[in-house]
Order: sequence, then C-alpha cells, then structure tokens
Amino acid sequence: MIKTYKPTSEGQRQRKTLVKDIADVRPEKSLSRGLVGNAGRSHGVISSRHKQRGARKLYRIIDFKRDKHNIPANVVNIQDDPNRGVNIALLAYANGEKRYIPAPEGLKAGMKVISGEDVEISVGNSLPLAKIPLGVSIHNIEINPKAGGILVRGAGNQAQIIAKEGNYVNVKLPSGEVKRIMGRCFATIGVLGNIDKRNIQLGKAGRNRHLGVRPLVRGVAMADPHRDHPHAGKYGKSGIGMASPMSPWGKKTRGVKTRKRRRTDYTIVSRRKSKKKS
Repeated sequence: MIKTYKPTSEGQRQRKTLVKDIADVRPEKSLSRGLVGNAGRSHGVISSRHKQRGARKLYRIIDFKRDKHNIPANVVNIQDDPNRGVNIALLAYANGEKRYIPAPEGLKAGMKVISGEDVEISVGNSLPLAKIPLGVSIHNIEINPKAGGILVRGAGNQAQIIAKEGNYVNVKLPSGEVKRIMGRCFATIGVLGNIDKRNIQLGKAGRNRHLGVRPLVRGVAMADPHRDHPHAGKYGKSGIGMASPMSPWGKKTRGVKTRKRRRTDYTIVSRRKSKKKS
C-alpha cells in the first residue's frame, strides 16, 4: 500500500512511501554484519560515479541456495531489509538453525516452508524446475545447479515456466525474455512482495543521499566536450538531439545493445521485449 502525505513542505508534497507489514525487531545477530565499503571508489579514485556511503546499516546474509533439503522451517517473522526492495523472512529450522530468505507475497509468520526434490507446490517452498507445473509463479531461480538463485530476486517480480523440453525448462522472465534452464536447477514458489515499490517517490534529494546516491550532472550542462563529456559545450552542436547519445567515455548509449556473453546465447529462446515504439 502506498502512503501519501499532506503538503506541509515541498519535500512532503510529492512524497509517497510504501507501507510494509513487518515485525518491529532487530535483525538476527548471527545473520547480519556491518557494511564497510568504499562507496564507488578504488584506492581513493572514483570507479563508479554518483555513489556515496549513505546511512549506516547492517547487511543481512540471505540464503539464496535453500540447500537444507527436506528439513521443515518455521517462519518466525517478516522483516525489513534496507539493502533490497523485497522484505525478508526469518526461518527457524527444526534442527535449530536460522536463515533469511526473500519473502514472497502471502508468506506470514507461523507458516511452514521446506525445500527438496519432492515437496508441495506451496508459497515459499523450493524445488527443482522440472518438478514445478507449467504456469506457476516462481522466483529466486538458479542458472547453475547448486550455485544459488540468481534470477528474479527484486521486489514484485515473478517468472513462469511455459514449456519443458527434455532435461531443460523454458522460463519466461519479468523482462519478457524466455530462457532455457536445466530442470535440476532450484526455484522458489510465489511472487516476491512489495510490488508497489515502483510507485514510491522520495520527495526530496536528501532522501536519495541517505540511500547512497550522489548528484548527477547532465553532460549538456558541462563546459568542455574534450575534457568533461561528449555532450558538453553548446546545445546546438553537442546536444543529444543533434548527435548520437554517448557515454562520458565516448561510447554510444541509449538503445545500443551491449551484450557480450555470446557463449550463453544458446540459453535464450526468445529475446526480451523491445521498448521502442513500432
């Protein structure tokens, strides 16, 4: 659910936040650690622009592998994770171990989840793609067996199995791309929560700074095209409407394909949908 605010100030006028149904508890100490980062710098030199430290927070260690097979786990509570858009669920296994997993829609405290080869098709359960029926919503999908979930981990995302061919399964990803993945790779049942995250508005630049985002300067607002940016200088000569858009390092951007992993092209059954208007 999205919460709006009375326009008591310019920062509040456009502000929209996401109301989360989470437990007001501190993170599990054994599953959290301090974040010590260089905020986009390598040896003091900026290597990734527009990044800063942001507000102090703890990193929660997430179990993307779900490798405790055939051991039932109880959902202790649903917690907020400042490092990702989706909420996380704290699991307590029957043998006493605790782990965090991304929380799908419908997963509540007190429910049971389990992972394994032959488990029930239920929200939060993890099992091989070959054992999941067609059309079921899934997330946290492995692309290499036993390597942990890589695909579909963001808030509100889901994928679907649309076909099975021998030892492979065709999975339709949120981008529209259909990917061929080995049937023994694991995935988790359900749609990830916080689907309304895409509708939030921070309201002011200061909240972006707290999230670790530094200001961005447009290339056309810079002065020297040889030193600052290819779009720098006069709008008439260097504006992106007159010339092909370029990155600060002179490479074409905005619509130019940059995929180089041709060795995995065989896994792509259908490319993702184009955003260009026909």
